[in-house]
Amino acid sequence: MKVVAQNHATEWSFTSGRAYSDPFNEIALDVLITGPDGREQVVPAFWAGEQTWRVRYASPEVGVHRCRTACSDAGNADLHGQEGALEVIPYTGQQALASHGRLRVAADRRHLEHVDGTPFFWLGDTWWMGLCRRLSWPGDFRTLTADRVAKGFTLIQIVAGLYPDMPAFDERGANEAGFPWERGYPRINPHYFDMADLRLHWLVRSGLVPFIVGAWGYHLPWLGVDKMKQHWRNLVARYGAYPVVWCIAGEGTMPYYLSETKEADAEIQKQGWTEIMAYVRDLDPYHNPVTIHPGGSAREQVADLDLLDIDILQTGHSGYDSMPNTVERITQSVAAEPTLPVIDSEVCYEGIGDASRQQVQRNAFWMSMLSGACGHTYGANGIWQVNTMEKPYGPSPHGMAWGNTPWEEAYQLPGSAQVALGKKLLERYEWWRFESHPEWVEPHWTQENYFQPFAAGIPGKVVVIYLPKFLWAQLVVKGLQPGVAYRAFLFNPANGEERPIGMAEPDANGDWVLQSEDPSGPRYHILPLYQDWVVVLDGFPRTI
Repeated sequence: MKVVAQNHATEWSFTSGRAYSDPFNEIALDVLITGPDGREQVVPAFWAGEQTWRVRYASPEVGVHRCRTACSDAGNADLHGQEGALEVIPYTGQQALASHGRLRVAADRRHLEHVDGTPFFWLGDTWWMGLCRRLSWPGDFRTLTADRVAKGFTLIQIVAGLYPDMPAFDERGANEAGFPWERGYPRINPHYFDMADLRLHWLVRSGLVPFIVGAWGYHLPWLGVDKMKQHWRNLVARYGAYPVVWCIAGEGTMPYYLSETKEADAEIQKQGWTEIMAYVRDLDPYHNPVTIHPGGSAREQVADLDLLDIDILQTGHSGYDSMPNTVERITQSVAAEPTLPVIDSEVCYEGIGDASRQQVQRNAFWMSMLSGACGHTYGANGIWQVNTMEKPYGPSPHGMAWGNTPWEEAYQLPGSAQVALGKKLLERYEWWRFESHPEWVEPHWTQENYFQPFAAGIPGKVVVIYLPKFLWAQLVVKGLQPGVAYRAFLFNPANGEERPIGMAEPDANGDWVLQSEDPSGPRYHILPLYQDWVVVLDGFPRTI
């Protein structure tokens, strides 16, 4: 009997003595697994090449799990009716994904949590082309992984081989075993996914959730819905046992750059991806969260909103000019029905257009988090397309290149560390309970001026205020609750330095003014540097 720890994937292999001429298209194999509680799951197996299929399984439930194979060729005794058992034992380590389990949408529908109820802070990084050989395995991939783990990232956005920004079968998209499909799409190339296995398993082992994008949206008209379902069955079978987030497509309704039938393609893609999303939700026995990456909001990409678990946003790459749209999109999504967790998963890659530098990264993170997002995805130009020092990625199909910074430099850009500092500060508090309260501060952001202070927090517990730009005017914190004392401090979002202010003593109306320590000096503020700042009021019960 196999033995495996909770929330760790294990694998069985089944080989047919009967040779099939086209096993990928001729045979479907599932494994019916009954847990200690008597509940049965149908776990799809994947074709591993030649006459072999494999199944991966993981469970948080301790005890004996019994399995039985079910093959579409019921006459093949090597594949049909095979039985076995697995014992799941308690996990005693400290790795968060193993100890807390996979992700799900929390009961409030505002944030994600592990299956044991532990809130999950989504701090993502964008490695769209991270499964190609240009990010070599193991050296380059492990180097980038180690850096993101050390900084505190929790999730990696990565595409399963059918990439953006290139035509099908472009050599830049190959890994060490070639392409994910054979030319003409007769069948998948299982050896491509063997190499992808090494990378994705390493992410999970390192504590990072893979956000697996099945394909960029414009690949759907090329493969068709049926082939794309085969593609997704392979992904669910290979990676569903891992703690993953499924992203059905990237820029789901965006047609291919050079298409001459863009309007028709967009409608085909919207309807097709909706059908495939429903298929994946039914197929995945683990119920991993499902979403779609958009050109605006995920809500706009599918025909059935009940299929969405997360509203993913993309809000622009124009630096400060993209911040109004970022705030507007997030606030609209937070207020929309049905209620969904909200994540801006693509905004202003650091360095794109030789712009969107670290302060823009801080703006995007803090404006998003204090407007109701339950996490944030960072990206660096040079990483997502995997430029190398020897050779930049080169032009997109439209003829323009997005920038030549190599990934070896891009991963060390300061923005990645600075958004991670923001996460570490928010994790001191019950950040998942934060609500946006612009009215807590004066001045505050409006649709006429998005670069005024943002405020959010938990009434009577904590107030967090982000000043996107150096504030020359007086800052008033309003409506502080009676019976609560507040320790106030400044937080430098560029380096994590904290500067105590002292006690925030409100007046009779509950208002408190951020002012100079020197009563003879300027009465506006005590901001020591000309930059953005975070002001924190940390509440505790007042004693008399």
